[in-house]
Amino acid sequence: MQKNKSIQVSTFLSHDTIERRIYFIRGKKVMFDKDLAALYDVETRILNRNVLRNSDRFPEDFMFQLSEQEFKNLISQFGTSSWGGLRKRPRVFTEHGILMLSSVLNSKRAIQVNIQIMRTFTKLKEYILNHKDLQKKIEELERKYDSQFKVVFETIKEIEEPLKQKRKRTIGFHARPE
Repeated sequence: MQKNKSIQVSTFLSHDTIERRIYFIRGKKVMFDKDLAALYDVETRILNRNVLRNSDRFPEDFMFQLSEQEFKNLISQFGTSSWGGLRKRPRVFTEHGILMLSSVLNSKRAIQVNIQIMRTFTKLKEYILNHKDLQKKIEELERKYDSQFKVVFETIKEIEEPLKQKRKRTIGFHARPE
């Protein structure tokens, strides 16, 4: 009976559900504390409290807190409300930090959720490895078109400069030359 329960828990999360919660910050794939807490079915404060109690298990390459600038960018992206937006800089966890969370939270659900998350990270890695040729083509196109668009924007600026000078009007009264 117990075995069937763990199978049900491990299949309730789709890869898409998890993928939508993976972000790329500071060159690393990470997940936010609030998203992980939702997946583990615990409050964010409880997740963070357990992490702080076991801080030696979470070095900087496993977990880090967003900087003030990153936090401001996050708020501008998602917005806040007077009744329930983000108030504190969130913690984000790398793949290794997420692995460590299952030992800190110490529940069957945490273990099963971590298994699904690790499978999703593995799927993403395989996808990237299998599509390196596509990635190279995209990078080549970006380099090619970035230089072309740079020329276009420079030309537009050159055309706009004389127009800006013509449009410049002064406000107020001006003495007429006598």
